Amino acid sequence: MPSVDLQLPHHRYSIEIEPGALSALGEKVRAVAPHDVAAMVIDENVADTHAPAAKRSLEAAGFEVVTHTLPAGEAHKTLDAVRELYDVFVKHRLERKSPVVALSGGVIGDTVGFAAASYLRGVPLVQCPTTLLAMVDSAVGGKTGVNLPAGKNLVGAFYQPALVVEDINTLRTLPDRQLRCGLAECAKHAMIHDADLFAWTGHHVEAIMSRDADTLTQLVARNVAIKASVVMADEKEAGGRVHLNFGHTFAHAIEATQFSSTSVTHCKPREPGRPDPGPHEHGEAVALGMVAAAHLAVGADRCDASACARLIELLNRVGLPTASDALADTDALIGAMRIDKKVADGRIRLVLPDRVGHVTIVEDTPIDAIRAAWERLRVT
Repeated sequence: MPSVDLQLPHHRYSIEIEPGALSALGEKVRAVAPHDVAAMVIDENVADTHAPAAKRSLEAAGFEVVTHTLPAGEAHKTLDAVRELYDVFVKHRLERKSPVVALSGGVIGDTVGFAAASYLRGVPLVQCPTTLLAMVDSAVGGKTGVNLPAGKNLVGAFYQPALVVEDINTLRTLPDRQLRCGLAECAKHAMIHDADLFAWTGHHVEAIMSRDADTLTQLVARNVAIKASVVMADEKEAGGRVHLNFGHTFAHAIEATQFSSTSVTHCKPREPGRPDPGPHEHGEAVALGMVAAAHLAVGADRCDASACARLIELLNRVGLPTASDALADTDALIGAMRIDKKVADGRIRLVLPDRVGHVTIVEDTPIDAIRAAWERLRVT
């Protein structure tokens, strides 16, 4: 089964991708972080599904397992949650060599990662993502952090895990909406780095949505390889890693304002029985953000309109939003963009596509062009 090695000057770790990988979690963790006690932090969505098997595996490998559950959802990605984890770690006397395992989606993974980075100035972190979005993006690369009321991910640290274990079988229980959210990040990776992957993803939408294990394994492995290659070239976002933020400055503004209403317009009818998508999940906001960035690039003659059309077509096929009638007013959205962590010298820095498979960093985009891109998202 695929394994991607992420090699940095100061650290190396593996991202192991395999159906059923949680059954061998204990052995894998002991190989990188041998100790008597392990903390396993889970989100409430996996408490009755994947957590019991993970705990049994850790115990079979000789760990005394301290399990703590955090609520799922972006609203709980806070400093209060980090303080809660500190209290758990202190109560159970975790030491500097005690591994901390995050079995969760990206929100809890980011929160646990920051707690592990800062407790005792760093304890071994093992990421076990249980959503597609976390597998292909947030669990790989060492970005950890939490939100402040002013914006997303404003407090955090670059802290690489000791190991990442990705059990493809956890995607069987993932709701369709969450699977689609993960596909937004897959589309992002393909747009910035791999035109062949973009085409492959479009050809395999049905197999992905039906949870075919071989197809999902290939999808995750190819996306993880892209993420790892970008991180190895630029661990702390001094240059090329900024490309991974394609669509995200717009997306974070959407999430920060979280709309005046909940109605969302798709370029095709929503599937019967699909829950109303507002307020948007992170992947839905990323889809909208990528479309906004693509519209902006086309309007600035940086990109052919066909690339934008292909992006919209793929997102439509997946079932992600490509336009919305539920955005906050444009001034509020631009205001949120101004406090994004990627702003440099007061200028809004954006990642814009010039074709499928390649993007560029634009340091100072005119506000009028950004405003026009937001307005394009309101067109149905």
